Amino acid sequence: MKPSKMKDHLERVQPDKKNKDIDVDCEGGLKASYSISLNITKKAQSYTIGEEIVIPVIKELIETVMKKDSERVLKCIPLSAKTVQRRIDEMASDVEKILVSELQHSKFSIQLDELAFGCSNVLMAYVRYYSQSLKCIVDEFLFANYLKGDAKSETIFRCLEHYLKEHHVPFGNITAVATDGAPSMVGRYRGFANLLKETVPDVRAVHCVLHRHHLVAKNLSGELHAALKVCSKAVNKIKGQTTNSGLFAILCEKNNETFNQLLFHTEVRWLSGGDYLQRLVDLNHSTVEFLADVDQTLCEELKKCKNHLFYLADLYSKFHETQKRLQGKDVSIIQARTVLIGFRAKIGPFKSFLARRDFKEDFKIRFEDLENMTVPDWIITPFDIEIENANVEFSLQEKHVEMISADLEAKLLFKHKSLSEFWSNPRKCDFIKAKEQTEPGNAWRLAPETH
Repeated sequence: MKPSKMKDHLERVQPDKKNKDIDVDCEGGLKASYSISLNITKKAQSYTIGEEIVIPVIKELIETVMKKDSERVLKCIPLSAKTVQRRIDEMASDVEKILVSELQHSKFSIQLDELAFGCSNVLMAYVRYYSQSLKCIVDEFLFANYLKGDAKSETIFRCLEHYLKEHHVPFGNITAVATDGAPSMVGRYRGFANLLKETVPDVRAVHCVLHRHHLVAKNLSGELHAALKVCSKAVNKIKGQTTNSGLFAILCEKNNETFNQLLFHTEVRWLSGGDYLQRLVDLNHSTVEFLADVDQTLCEELKKCKNHLFYLADLYSKFHETQKRLQGKDVSIIQARTVLIGFRAKIGPFKSFLARRDFKEDFKIRFEDLENMTVPDWIITPFDIEIENANVEFSLQEKHVEMISADLEAKLLFKHKSLSEFWSNPRKCDFIKAKEQTEPGNAWRLAPETH
């Protein structure tokens, strides 16, 4: 239609909308479209859910509850599959741009994890840095890229290098890198960590604390390892077959059990080890009763290793409690060190119970770097030390005295905030300059020990 005819129609038929801003009606619908698209991707739903479910629901709500015409409202909320996809891509791109812009001017640590996804290898990266806009330390997901060809150390390094160069992030901004214990990551000669150190000599390379903790938990004696295999066979026998799983659920209900299903455990999801053993302990009576009719040999094996099963469940529950304390965005390397040293001291009773020394010795070997790490007293207890004995730069001593003697706000902040939050406060950032007195490249606030 010609513009002149459209204008004439507007003036004659809808004079009340003649001077109305078109953007007013569209602005609310546009915001709703982005908000709904964000919720769709948060719930990992299909792009088509917008036009297939959300639109009909909105239409029904407006017409049934509000008793109004829904057509005018729905026209302002575009939710086709392509539109939802485009909205999500735009929001993801915007978040990435904001993150990259901060990394370009901030020191940060990075956590890398290489994993198999179908027939391909994927490299995932997380970063921890001090956000100038939020005035705090934040953890963010950086990228997930497919590795071309293999998953060797050179390929991993080139993937990270390409991403940082593409987004103009200086390699020198990396203060620490955390990886698992795979040879491609921590190989003595050509591992990823060594390749990174060739580019950034002062970078701190650490082995993920949670992964090291898992390796210690795997250090079982032959007898305990055999018992663990029997437990896995029993679970797979019941849980791995639909018929057995259904009959077992009926038996559990008959026995008034709290649960009616066992839990699977795989090496990939190693953090769930304690859960599946504890569930087997809770349903031990029903499990033995069920296996007596299904597999008599396996039933007898499970009976023989009952003591080992209960011991392993108790032991793994202790490991699981420690692992949960090591997780979270606010866990610093200092807190991880405190938790692990405290846990190692608790292993004594377990060692004497089965006359075993493996766990404690393995802890000592795997966490030697954390135990030998020196943390200045003025960082942990800034208000309880004498300035003369503190290893603080002379230029900072005056500010330190002022803080511990007269800064009531700082004392209140220290009481109610974590160490990272306290030292990230803009008024306390001057003291972070003294970090150069400790280990080279020290960035304990940023070290991604427990991503």
